Amino acid sequence: MSKVIFKAAIALLFTIPLTFFSCKKEPAETFPTAPVPIDLTTDQISLISSENSFALDIFKKVIENSVESENVIISPLSISSALSMTLNGANGATRDAMLDALRVNGLTPDIINNSYKTLTQALLNVDKRVLISIANSLWTEKNFVVKKPFKDILTQYYTAESKSFDITDPLVPTQINSWIDSKTNGLIKNMIDKLDSSTVMLLINAIYFKGKWNSQFDKNNTVQGPFYKPGGETAQVPMMKQTSEFKIYNGEGFTLAEFPYGQGNFVMDVILPVDNNGINNILPLLNDNSLKSWLSQMYEKKTDLTFPRFKYVYKKELKDILTDMGMGIAFTDNADFSNISDISLLISFVKHQAFIETNEEGTEAAAATVVGLEPTAIISPFIMNIDHSFLYFIRETTTNSILFMGRVVDPLAE
Repeated sequence: MSKVIFKAAIALLFTIPLTFFSCKKEPAETFPTAPVPIDLTTDQISLISSENSFALDIFKKVIENSVESENVIISPLSISSALSMTLNGANGATRDAMLDALRVNGLTPDIINNSYKTLTQALLNVDKRVLISIANSLWTEKNFVVKKPFKDILTQYYTAESKSFDITDPLVPTQINSWIDSKTNGLIKNMIDKLDSSTVMLLINAIYFKGKWNSQFDKNNTVQGPFYKPGGETAQVPMMKQTSEFKIYNGEGFTLAEFPYGQGNFVMDVILPVDNNGINNILPLLNDNSLKSWLSQMYEKKTDLTFPRFKYVYKKELKDILTDMGMGIAFTDNADFSNISDISLLISFVKHQAFIETNEEGTEAAAATVVGLEPTAIISPFIMNIDHSFLYFIRETTTNSILFMGRVVDPLAE
């Protein structure tokens, strides 16, 4: 009996350390408390500067082409990603026009592709407390032949999924919308209503972002307050409040403030005109150089902040705006997308849709861009209407042996 007790005691001695170590908590993961620098190559610096110029230019164009009382949101990164994929199929004057419109003159498609790939990877991984995803896809009509090098570039540099569709299938828009929905956490819905029967290719980008404020708002402090709309009308909206240190720049006729998410790699910059109706006075001042100057002059300041909650969706067809920005040729019969296919193509539409919700916790946003391509001239099917006398053969194709021959002058005769 004593031997049994002794063995049990020995077993218990070995069990105690194992229990102790199995219950020991893993150390909590520590996160950076300040922005983590992303190392950039010279090419990447050039691309970001060019892309910011494109972002500000297209944003101003969208504002100009919108109703003054309309909320606007776009994702320049989504638009430029979809168009940069398309750029790989362009040649000659069409490529030059797209480079000009994207404000990337002087950069080759290879530089653009490489820079996008590495920058995307950096953006996805720089802050673990910010959820961001970027997805691309290439949709091709089942009877349309795409050149392999074009598809390979999209796979290698943009991680683009390849999809096939049947333009005669009425469920195709639903399938496309389902893909976009899944890549934007359900925030971008019903992007495509219908497709023209001549559509042979779609290039799609989808972006999703969710970030928590570095300094969150207390919901108990949110109160109804006035918001002054253009034209003098006033609306009562939920106003979030807090007093914290934020980076501020007071410009001529406006204030620029920076509100960070997570560790600060991602922020929301707000430009608030002094005048209630002063946005149109600020827009002409916006360019890449002026923005860099303003950001460099920001300083930390204790701020009593009142910020409205907001949530909305915005949808825009960009064909006219992009034409105005210099790439009109891409939408005409003179377009050259010979790197995509031996069939002459043009861009038929560029649809963009974006969503944003900002509340006490942070911001959730998503966007998608769809570039549609079709043949420059509708290829009409050859018409053969067998409505008169004809001859026929019945033949074995590998030997050309004719088994039967005939003539039909009256299909109803027996």
